[in-house]
Formats: sequence, structure tokens, C-alpha cells
Amino acid sequence: MRFYSAGLISCILLCATLRAGSPDERLRAGFRKPAQNGWIFVHLEGDAATVGYQHGYLLSREIEDAKRAIELSATHEVGKKWSDLRAVAEKLSWPKVDAEYREELQGIASGLQAKGSKLDVVDLVAMNEWMEFPYYYDEMKKREGQQVTSTVAEHCSAFVATGKYTKDGRIVIGHNNWTDYLTGSRWKVIFDIAPAKGHHFLMDGVPGLIHSADDFGINDAGLMITETTIGSFHGFDEKGVPEFVRARKAMQYSESIDDFTRIMKDGNNGGYANAWLIGDRKTNEIARLELGLKNVTLERSKDGYFVGSNFPVNPKLIAEETDFPAHDPNTPNEVRHRRWDQLMAENKGKIDVEAGKRFETDHYDVPTREYDANERTLCGHIDRSSRGLPGWQGPFGPAGTAEAKVADSAMAEKMSFAAGAGHPCGLAFNAKQFLKQHPEYAWQSSELEDLKANSWTVVSATASARR
Repeated sequence: MRFYSAGLISCILLCATLRAGSPDERLRAGFRKPAQNGWIFVHLEGDAATVGYQHGYLLSREIEDAKRAIELSATHEVGKKWSDLRAVAEKLSWPKVDAEYREELQGIASGLQAKGSKLDVVDLVAMNEWMEFPYYYDEMKKREGQQVTSTVAEHCSAFVATGKYTKDGRIVIGHNNWTDYLTGSRWKVIFDIAPAKGHHFLMDGVPGLIHSADDFGINDAGLMITETTIGSFHGFDEKGVPEFVRARKAMQYSESIDDFTRIMKDGNNGGYANAWLIGDRKTNEIARLELGLKNVTLERSKDGYFVGSNFPVNPKLIAEETDFPAHDPNTPNEVRHRRWDQLMAENKGKIDVEAGKRFETDHYDVPTREYDANERTLCGHIDRSSRGLPGWQGPFGPAGTAEAKVADSAMAEKMSFAAGAGHPCGLAFNAKQFLKQHPEYAWQSSELEDLKANSWTVVSATASARR
């Protein structure tokens, strides 16, 4: 079933209303569809300022909500006030944002203000780079002579496969998003963006952000993109370009794996350091770009797979840029790594979208050989673990997988992918019940929301009016 087919009539009425009596000409090509299975779909089209205005206007309520959640999460994580994060964003990052994305961010602010919001462009910059702040503050502590252990959070389980590993010999890619549930419950937008420059692209994301932030997306040049965070990483270059700018630019302008690599390396600041998994459906080639600050490795294959679960690969990067316990096979990241290799071997020649959905909702715990959703399973549920995830979440920390996506080359050709919002694995999270059982997390009570067990849905881009 195509995305939102059940709500097609409502969408037509909404779009007709916007076009007939739009409060602003900039909204004419943009629209929002009724929510389904946890996802909100928005189509944004035009020059940068217009795309931004549509974004801010159509998602104003959700952006306000996301800002409250991001502020609570980010300030708690780094031990700073929102005013401190705004100051860093304004002084350090805003001057390095490309003119195109400045216009888009200013457009979002204008759209918000048209709906009565008091959020400004600095708030938006801080929201966009919230996952880079731990890298920045760790580096500041090091410069002050403090002993620093990486405070970088763990994010995501992902794979990309091609050749003999997939059912049709073409690319299959999948990703689930590990994050705290404060922000994870806001990762509920499908952005269908047809910019005046660059390529039409489809990605998941958070209201108010110009990049996906968990970085799953496809563009009409044939690129299929995702990533997982490099665990226990440290390093940050104040003179570099924010990761959110480079990630958005790569999604919009890349036409090949080489393009993607060049854009991500250009001005690399080390913020939100990731192992990127990339597929080019035109050539059937896949790649893993492990993007440290000092150490960068690109691996490529037309007959194999790459997986990610927050484990670093390059020994030099591990030694020089991480605190990762590489010799501990029982660290959760390495346990998930072993599970990935098991699944790839067991499913060689059979991997397709349905298999990808099973992988991204997998609850098999390798050490115990039992199905037990926890911090060591590909579909993470730290909230169910008395061990927590040391370095990021305490025992029963409300965090883990918050949504998932899978696509194959045939879907990518049609600018579509399968998406599961909340907990597509079927294990719903009830915030009220959780807080009653774990009052130590009461500081989150104002913003912590449920994560429902939503069904998978196929999301598809809308044809651009200008093409």
C-alpha cells in the first residue's frame, strides 16, 4: 500500500485549501499530509528560503515541541544551559553555515513567526547541531587539562548489502535509530524535499532540522545513504564545518560515492563522527566511509555487505580517536556486530526488504542465545535492561530504537522506502507507566512521550512541480 493512500482525500482537500487561499505564496508548492502509522509527511519545494518557510509554517507546532525535548535532552547531557548552547551555535557554527542553508534556516524561522512562534534562527541552529555538542564540550575539557572519557551517545544499527548477499543481486539498505526516547519520539517526519538546486531527496527527520540527523535517505541521483555513530569517539575542530551542514549537503548534491565522500570530508570538524554506509544503485556498488577527524577510511564492494552498530573499524582510529574497548567482545556494540555477521551469513542470497525489516527489529541476545530485547540487541531497548548502557544510559535508561527504515534499489528508483515509526518491533513504550516504575527519570516527565508499536509503511516522494 502506498504511503497515506487512506488519507488521500484529506490530503487533496488540504492541498486545495492551501493553493486556493494560501496565506503566503511561498506555501503554494508545499503541503503536509495527514499523519499515518506515526509518520507526518511533508513535501517542501522551491528555493532555500521557500523550502524553509514551508517547513516552519507547516510544522510549527511540532518544531516547538521538538525544541522543548531537544533542549531538555541536550542541556542534561552536557550540563549546560540552553543559552550556552545558543552562544556556541551563534559564534562557532552559524558563520560556517553555507549561504543556501542560512537562507533555509532563516526561512524556517520566518514560517514559525508567521504562526506566532518566538523561536529564532539561533534556536534552530542549536537544534540542528544538538548531537555535536558533546564532542565540542569534551574537547573544551581536554584543552583545560581535564581527564576526559568520551560522553558520546551510542546511535543506531544499520546494514547495506549487494551482489551475492541480496535476493536480486541489487542493493538493500536498512537502519534503525537509537536515541533517548525524549528526542526519539519526535523523529516522526518524512521530509520530501525538491530543492531548486541539487537533487530531489526523501529522508526521515525531526521537525526543525534541515538534515535527517539519523541520516537515512535517498536522492534521485541514485544514492542510498545511512550511518551509525562511531562509539566512544573524541575529537573536535572548531574551525571545521558543522556535521549537520555537510550531511545535508551530501544528501542533496551527491551523485556518486566519491561525491559523498568528498563533501563529508570537506571541512570535517569531527562532530557527530559516523561510519557512513552508502549505496549507488546506478553502479550497484556499496561503501563504508569511516569518518574520524584524523583518520578516514573508505571501503567499497560490489559483492558484499557493510554493517554498523557503533563499533569503530580502523585500528589507528580506535587507538588515536576513541576510548572504545576493542578487546572486550562483550561490549554491547561488539555483541551487535557479531549478530550482524550472523544474520548476513545466515541470509546470504536472501536479503530483501522483508529480511531487512526483520534485521532492524531483531531481539536476539548473542551472549544468552535468547530473544530478550535489551541494550545488546540490534533493536535496542535499554529501558528493559538493568545494566543500562554505561557511558550513555544508566540502568533502565529510557532509550533505544525509536524508528526504522529499509529500502532496496527498486524502491529507491521510485523514490520510496519502508518506514516503521516508534517501535515497529511491536514492544510499545508507555511513558507514564515507565516513570511510575523508575522515578529516577522524573526529570524527563514534562517531555517524555509514548513510543507506539506502529506498522511498517511505504513512504514515497511526490513528483516535483518544476520537473
